[in-house]
Parts: sequence; structure tokens; C-alpha cells
Amino acid sequence: MSDLLIVNLAEVATPEGKTPAHGHAQGRLRRYSGAEVLCREGRIAFVGSPAEREARFGELGGLPRLDGAGGTLVPGFVDAHTHLPWAGSREHELAARLAGKSYLEIAAAGGGILSTVAATRAASEDELALATLGRLDRMLAWGTTTAEAKSGYGLSLEDELKQLRAIRRAGAAHVVEVVPTLMAAHEVPAEYRDRREEYLDLVCHEITPAAAEEGLAHFCDVFCERGVFSVEESRRVLEAGRRCGLIPRLHADEFADSGAAELAAELGAASADHLIAVSEPGIEALARAGVTAVLLPTVSFFLRQDAYAPARRLVASGAPVALATDCNPGSSHTENLLFSFWLGVFKLHLTIGECLTAITLNPACVLGRGGEIGTIEEGKKADLVLLDAPNLDHLAYHFGINPIAAVVKGGQRVV
Repeated sequence: MSDLLIVNLAEVATPEGKTPAHGHAQGRLRRYSGAEVLCREGRIAFVGSPAEREARFGELGGLPRLDGAGGTLVPGFVDAHTHLPWAGSREHELAARLAGKSYLEIAAAGGGILSTVAATRAASEDELALATLGRLDRMLAWGTTTAEAKSGYGLSLEDELKQLRAIRRAGAAHVVEVVPTLMAAHEVPAEYRDRREEYLDLVCHEITPAAAEEGLAHFCDVFCERGVFSVEESRRVLEAGRRCGLIPRLHADEFADSGAAELAAELGAASADHLIAVSEPGIEALARAGVTAVLLPTVSFFLRQDAYAPARRLVASGAPVALATDCNPGSSHTENLLFSFWLGVFKLHLTIGECLTAITLNPACVLGRGGEIGTIEEGKKADLVLLDAPNLDHLAYHFGINPIAAVVKGGQRVV
């Protein structure tokens, strides 16, 4: 933690508040022209004009400065859905996809999640931690300062805990704050294909309690989807997680309307993610329950799908919306959260303001950190991104390049 004065900014753009923004409020930003930001002991102490800063705090002549060089300052980005600790590679599946095979067809032929499970089981904890550190490096270079990371490529007691320990080690060694999620219910492993109930027993009665007892996870997630886990099975997994103190989240309605969104609402989950095939009743249920919809447009892009999640309908319903990368080896191999931002603008038809909120405040709230990060407001942690852009609109206008001029984490410049 350190003190820092950020000067010569063309603009500061930020959502405001400590709770998820929804409806019209999702696109409402506070935008300052020519402002300065003062960081003290790792937190934001001031946002405003140079004259007001000098009147309140004096010259601050000896304080380290970051020259904004006419750029735009925004909150540090928060990626609320990733699968970082994996081994192996699946680029060969891309060729099959380009030849017309669907994600589900590739999985049925022996690819997909179970292919990564085999490679991850064969990897050591050291190897998984090192791989996770490399992915965190790439995330940070694109402005991500906080990220969630799931297990789900172990699918056994030993290998799920191995993944979670790798997440913990990588997070402790990196400036990006990492929030861990147990996702032992990502798929049924091959050795349990004819014994689903036994695997669910393993998840609920052994893996989940063990992960919770060791303090390895904050959330519990499940792939609630036709052909994976049913609504009833998913409820069982998430209720077992809740009994162990883990907060429920869901992979919901990605390929078909399975009723997962309604289950997320019923359980008061922290989020329902994917939602490409969510129904109107599902959307209404999420809005009524205040469950955040975490959308992953990079998946639709990577899988060459025409369908994207109905972001505009979700916003209109009053459900908070977040954007994430879903960084994983099979359906969205990217650490670039700004790519999700750009797809949010150009494919989901969200406004630029809605998209900024969707990669800052709203995902921070999903991870239980809305009171600490996600906006540029006095008292919050000084997690900030300096853009080489004269205003926020330019971030969408000049797309595809890396516009990150600097990243500040806890008041200290780290990029």
C-alpha cells in the first residue's frame, strides 16, 4: 500500500455506490473533467479538481505522482467468472469447430471438459499454480485487478482440492486479488458416468465439506444445463455448499432453457452466469430476486454462435448485469476483459456506461466486494486503471488495441 497523486487527467469515469446498479442506473456514471485522484494508504482519499485538492490537502510536493498524460481514469476491472487453474490445451478442438462440429458434439466425442480433466489430474499443484500466475499476468496487463477463479477440472476429492490450493498459492503471490470458487459439479467424470448419484454424494458429502474446512473456497458453483446437471441435482449441490458456508452461483441456461435462472432466484444466488437461452420467466425471476446476470459474450464469439445473451432485456427487467471472460481452455480462451466490454457494446447492444459498470461495480458486488472496489470514490481501495484515451467513449471507439497506460493496485502502480 502506498500514497500516490494522479494528475493531468482528461477524465475520470466511474459508477457510484456499493450495491449492484440495475435498470437505468446501470448506465449512470460520474464523469469528472480535469480531475485529480489522491490515494493514501492504499485507499482513495480525494477525487476532484486540482484547486479543491490543494485547498484540502496542500501542495503535496513530496508525494509520488502518476502523470495521466491526458488520459482517462476508471476503476480497476473485476472479472467475476474464470476457470484459471487448468493444464493441457484444446486448440485441436477449434479445427473441429471450424469444420462444423458443435461444442456438445466435440464433448460427446471425448473432447470438452473431460479432456481438460485428464490433463489437470496429471498436473502437479506446482504446475497449476504456475499456469495460473501466467494467466493472472495477462489479465493484469489488460486492466483486471480482481478476479474469481473456479476449480472444476479435477472432479475428484484430491484433484479439486489440488486446483483450489493452486488458486490460493497463485493469489497469494500475485497483485491481482483472486476469489476462489469450488465447482466440483462442472461435469460427471468418466469413471462415474454410470453412477451419477455416487458422484453427487462425493461432491456434497466429501469434496464440499473438505474445501470449506480448509478455507479454500468462497463460492460453490454448478453447471445447471440439460445433459449436465438438472435443476434438482444443482439444488442439491448448492444447498450442500450453503450448509458449509459457501455462497451459491450457477452456470445457467447456456445452451437451453433448463430452469436454472429460476433456481438461481429461488436460492438467492450471487449470480446466474451465461444465460444465452434464458426464458422470459427466468429473466423476471432474476430481476425480482436481485440476482446479477453475469454474461460471457466471449463464449458466443469463440464458439461461433449467432446467439448472445439477451442483455437489453435483462437490463430492461431490472436485473443487474456484469460481463466476464469465462477464461477457460475450451470455450473462451482469453484473459482480456476488455474484449468482453467491446462485445458488450457491439454484440449485446449495451451502452458504454452500462459496459463499464458491468466490468467494475457489478462484478465487484457479485464477489462480495462492492463496498471496497468497483468505483472511484473516497474510502474505497485505490484499484484504478489509466487509459490512453481522452475520454471513456474513446475506449469503445478505438477497439482491439490495448489502451492500458497504467494499473494501480492498492495505491501502488503495478503496470
